[in-house]
Amino acid sequence: MTIARNLQHVRAKMADALAASPWKQQCTLVAVSKTKPVSDVEEAYNQGQRHFGENYIQELVDKAPQCSADIQWHFIGHLQSNKVKTLITGVPNLYMVESVDSVKLANKLNTAWGQKGAEKPLPVLVQVNTSGEVQKSGVAPEECVQLAQHIRESCANLLFSGLMTIGRFDDDTADCFEKLVSCRKTMSESLGIEEKSMELSMGMSDDYELAIANGSTHVRVGSTIFGARNYAN
Repeated sequence: MTIARNLQHVRAKMADALAASPWKQQCTLVAVSKTKPVSDVEEAYNQGQRHFGENYIQELVDKAPQCSADIQWHFIGHLQSNKVKTLITGVPNLYMVESVDSVKLANKLNTAWGQKGAEKPLPVLVQVNTSGEVQKSGVAPEECVQLAQHIRESCANLLFSGLMTIGRFDDDTADCFEKLVSCRKTMSESLGIEEKSMELSMGMSDDYELAIANGSTHVRVGSTIFGARNYAN
């Protein structure tokens, strides 16, 4: 199957899942192009895809200038605070950082985005480790309100936009998604933010339909669109 056919398939599955979702939400498809060449990004772009995600700083910094300027890039990988300036200066059309997991990282992003002199704040999501797996980044669910509050009160160059999680890799991920929904509800009550105004980025190639059924507003789909990843590069 080609990338165009794969995209059509994913979009159809998303439409069915959204029609059945009790949340009646809208959902953005983020096409995750890590390890894939610019030509693959262009093929998806030519099918109307505009939101793309990358996990690795250097790959995104190399790839973004070669791609269309109106692509909206989401950084979705673990971001080290010493790489923030490289990301901000190297990706002129950075749309969102989905993986903010500490006050230190939020502060670094806030400073770097301010130095860039952008007209609008940078949208960010707080990454929550809903599975409790030690190898995963993200704040514990009980710490997400504190981090979001810091971003809202102390990071004028950032726009707190919601929450992100990565479900468990080898098990039913529904409980991870339910936990993120619960975090959003707690955040709404604690910070006085309208619950449905906060994005939920959850769901990948294997579980995006389940994520949509649980209220996801962003799904990050890579291999189902682009095929198996080539880590040899």
